Amino acid sequence: MPTRHCALPPGLARVTREFTVAEGRFAPGHLGELTQVIPFDLVDAVLDETRCVQRRLRDLPSRVGVYFLLAMCLFPEVGYRLVWHKLTAALTGVGIEVAEPTAKALRDLRRRLGAEPMKRVFESLAGPLAQPVTPGVRFGPFRMVSFDGCSSIKLPDAERNVEWFGPGSRGGYPMLELMTLVETGTRALIGAVFGTPSDGETSYARRLLHHLGPGMLVLWDKDFDVNAFLSAVHDTGARFLGRLRANRRTPVLSRLTDGSNLSVIGTVPVRVVEAQITVTYDDCSFTNSYRLVTTLTDARRYPVPALVALYHQRWEHESAYFALRHTITDGRVLRSGDPAGVEQEMWALLALYQALRTVMLEAAESRPGTDPDRCGFTIAIQTARDLVVQAADVIKPGNPGTRTTGVIGNRVLAGLLPHRRPRISTRKVRSSVSRYAERQDDGRPDTSRLVTDLDVTILEPDPDLPIVSHDDRHTPAADRRRQRVLELLHAEPGRQWHTRDLARHLGDITLSTMYRQLDRWAVNGLITKTGPATYSSPRTRSTLLPPAEIR
Repeated sequence: MPTRHCALPPGLARVTREFTVAEGRFAPGHLGELTQVIPFDLVDAVLDETRCVQRRLRDLPSRVGVYFLLAMCLFPEVGYRLVWHKLTAALTGVGIEVAEPTAKALRDLRRRLGAEPMKRVFESLAGPLAQPVTPGVRFGPFRMVSFDGCSSIKLPDAERNVEWFGPGSRGGYPMLELMTLVETGTRALIGAVFGTPSDGETSYARRLLHHLGPGMLVLWDKDFDVNAFLSAVHDTGARFLGRLRANRRTPVLSRLTDGSNLSVIGTVPVRVVEAQITVTYDDCSFTNSYRLVTTLTDARRYPVPALVALYHQRWEHESAYFALRHTITDGRVLRSGDPAGVEQEMWALLALYQALRTVMLEAAESRPGTDPDRCGFTIAIQTARDLVVQAADVIKPGNPGTRTTGVIGNRVLAGLLPHRRPRISTRKVRSSVSRYAERQDDGRPDTSRLVTDLDVTILEPDPDLPIVSHDDRHTPAADRRRQRVLELLHAEPGRQWHTRDLARHLGDITLSTMYRQLDRWAVNGLITKTGPATYSSPRTRSTLLPPAEIR
């Protein structure tokens, strides 16, 4: 009898593929191609160090729990069960038996793990990623890094979150304060801390100073213009370039030929640059003034135009936060309803972000001369999501010790963004508290416009500036701002002072700084908070306060 061959109907093709996962109950523990960045050995070592390995083999082992937490941040729009289905879709499709846990079982898995393993995973991934020859990561001999805080990460309005992080403003969600040190050229995280917003940015940034070293140049905005913080950064051996507050009056010790001047802040010798920048677009123009301070005091080696252009690199930090808050989470509220869960979820989110940046940078460096800025974060994360569902490239075939550009990297390289064009637009709050709040008109256009001309004019320093530095460490306690505020409140014990009235009366402080200081003093019991932004004298009169660190 003739042999019959089974043939597919015309127009169809049979496609088969192979993929490798862990064995048995560990099979759901993967993150697609990102598993190569966060491999099994790393997760097992972290669990062993933190003593979080399961005592008996469960349907949900601890290693699976780590990858579930990472996948939970990769798919923020779905619940626990659907996240689990994303991890196991390819496994069940080929007949592998996997557990079907309930949402409660997955919540219990999170509680059993705790936050420490996810923190250790992030710390293993964090750090500078770029090679010295990678475009856009260095300024002369220095690696560019920046400090910045983010206070717009929303938390569930649960009772325990409100008690720990405080209520949200205007009845909104509680907020978390995140402080990171970022490599500006790659937007990779070198270090991160987070907590309640009331502690202030500089107090969190101090906890990251151990990451700095002599080969780094630190960028920051005017919120970090604090004598003690500048001195602490200087003590690490790193150089810095930052913006000064409008009310900062630095002494002019010597004027340089390029228009900048040498000065001193506290005990740190610095160079001050005052520049007026005029941006032209569509036959319109916008002008603003900047006062920059740096420890790069050599005017010939570091000319003023180069420093002004360099400060713009600080905005790479804002792009990093945009990817973290909006590209990954799409502006959603975090899942966790208690502080312990928030801590665990934040470390998982930061570890996921760093893993994506690692793959993107490896792709950029595989093609010499490619600026990491051109790598699309949206392409990377969407490809990573697809590969998790497919359980693809969990284990790279070949030598496990070497990594080559995978699917994520190839798609990033295929969709490189065009070279960045100079543009200008007003700064908008993407997570505003109220949709009815009016935005202050600062003269910049509402939509992004192409810059046609950029003019930088060096300004002469104010002739009335002092010739010596005012260092608060040697100021008597009675003359410090804290004691002056207490004397005002004691003079009229029945009056409820508004923050802006105190700021106007003192005359040497910005409103945002006054808000933070009054809130901190109220928490410490030095003054009484009687309402929103209003304060009064405490019930008992305070004596002169001992010396404290500069704020």
